[in-house]
Amino acid sequence: MNPSVQAVVSRGNPHAKLMLIGEAPGAREDELAKPFVGRSGQTLERLMESVGLNCDQDVYICNVVKFRPPKNRRPTRQEIALSFPWLQQQIELVDPALIVLAGSTAVEAILGIRGGISKLRGHWQDWQGRWVMPLFHPAYLLRNPSQAEGAPIALTKSDLLQVRQRLNRINQQAVVPVLGTARCQRKS
Repeated sequence: MNPSVQAVVSRGNPHAKLMLIGEAPGAREDELAKPFVGRSGQTLERLMESVGLNCDQDVYICNVVKFRPPKNRRPTRQEIALSFPWLQQQIELVDPALIVLAGSTAVEAILGIRGGISKLRGHWQDWQGRWVMPLFHPAYLLRNPSQAEGAPIALTKSDLLQVRQRLNRINQQAVVPVLGTARCQRKS
């Protein structure tokens, strides 16, 4: 297997109020140098679109680890530690109000919680003054494709709907100064 040859940094809107953080690039992501563009990314994009989120406009998408691990394995703690300063800088520069953590690797890297994604998903967490929503990784959804109520796909849609609703509230609270006055008006 060929080792990763390029960094996979991000895609989407660097001015978005929503950031999605995944695990690490897969083969397709490594090839195109963009996160979440393979089968998992297509699943994620469909789910986000189903709740009214546009992956190019509404969200900044990145991964904890910027290089594809050998044999597409889960990143090691050392790889996560080496990549974390880069991720921290992305978070500081984008400055999102909301962060979605896709899968247990992202949850562990950001929240420091190992395991338990099934219990964490769907519940807002407060991390460094930002709202964080853990959810199942799209690769897990591909392995569990049931559309039934209570199945992982339905739960993830519900989680993303919560994200969309909170993002709407944040956008409604944004204020813009009115020229020539000391007052501010809500952005429409």
